[in-house]
Amino acid sequence: MPVPSLALRETLLAAQVLDDIDLEIHDDGVMLTDGSPIAIRWSSLLAAAGGAPLGSQRARHRIVTWLRLRRRIADLPVELLFEHVRALGLPTGHVLNPGRGWVREQVLGDALVLGLGVLGLDPERPDDTQVVPASIWRSARINPAILWDHCRPHLERMGGLAAVRWRRDGENLLRPMGGCDVVTLLGSQSLRLALVRDAAGMRPVVAPMRNRGWTVLSRLDPAFATAAAEATDPHERGFRRPVLVTADEIVLAADGPRTVSDALGAA
Repeated sequence: MPVPSLALRETLLAAQVLDDIDLEIHDDGVMLTDGSPIAIRWSSLLAAAGGAPLGSQRARHRIVTWLRLRRRIADLPVELLFEHVRALGLPTGHVLNPGRGWVREQVLGDALVLGLGVLGLDPERPDDTQVVPASIWRSARINPAILWDHCRPHLERMGGLAAVRWRRDGENLLRPMGGCDVVTLLGSQSLRLALVRDAAGMRPVVAPMRNRGWTVLSRLDPAFATAAAEATDPHERGFRRPVLVTADEIVLAADGPRTVSDALGAA
């Protein structure tokens, strides 16, 4: 298959020069050469661009990010991959969501989706779990369903441990646990059951950033959830409004100037 467009070739050449990506361009795709050779098809690169105009800085950034992820996954031994793979939760429509193919589970209520990530892939942020798009697994010929079956029980265990810590610390602050941030932990039924056990079956939670959540909303300013979310980097942002949590569902509270007060009333 020939190169789909001159713009894609230009994007790849820019990645070589500006981002130090070692690759060779062939008729049927590219070859990563910074280590063991990795053949990548044009279709994978087009998917990596995610609809950004080819030749644009945004397309180059997305493709470079994808290529670096592809290399890191290839260099990770299988036993370490299974050790570091994690369920990762994102609010619906989050900027980090790479597309529908990434979603492995949608929590009832349409506020939270879960997919696959890998802990420690970025050497500069070894404690972070990084989103890995479905196209990476396809390119690497790894079945994501097998990884999901492996990491989903881990999420439930971490949710249970997070619930124990939440009770021990005064039943207010939610914090990351075992490579799972707070938004992800809310995807575990073990944590949701603990949160609603003494709350008449429903508890409001404010988690404007992915790594922190609060469950005693009476201590918060009514404008806190929205203001904190807007002040947080979009990549680290959690829910823009309080969520109403039950054992099986997570629902965004109604939009409005008094969202925290409204969430308390709903509870």
